[in-house]
Amino acid sequence: QLQASGGGLVQAGDSLRLSCALSGRTVHTYGVGWFRQAPGKKREAVSCTTVRDESIEYSDSAKGRVTASRDNAKNTAYLDLNSLKPEDTAVYYCAARTYFSLLAGCVAESFDEWGQGTLVTVSS
Repeated sequence: QLQASGGGLVQAGDSLRLSCALSGRTVHTYGVGWFRQAPGKKREAVSCTTVRDESIEYSDSAKGRVTASRDNAKNTAYLDLNSLKPEDTAVYYCAARTYFSLLAGCVAESFDEWGQGTLVTVSS
């Protein structure tokens, strides 16, 4: 089971690190996706990483402000959010798929394991 954590209430310009515990998995065989869903909006991709972080793709809204990484020894993936804006307010989800490839697209449908989200609220 995946578990995202690290969300909270922050001010515009602040940073947050979200974590995704990939318990029970051989983490280096999984691609990891980070998605977010704002109230009343569709779920959108923030970033996707392939096995062993061979490739990383960021959505246009996140480029330059987020960094995805993982610690294989801790079976944990991370999403660092910087220079947060009020429009970044959303529930953030992590997702995983064995041997995910960017050819499948950085979209929710490419991932088959999902965790509960963590709420990020950015005040102006």
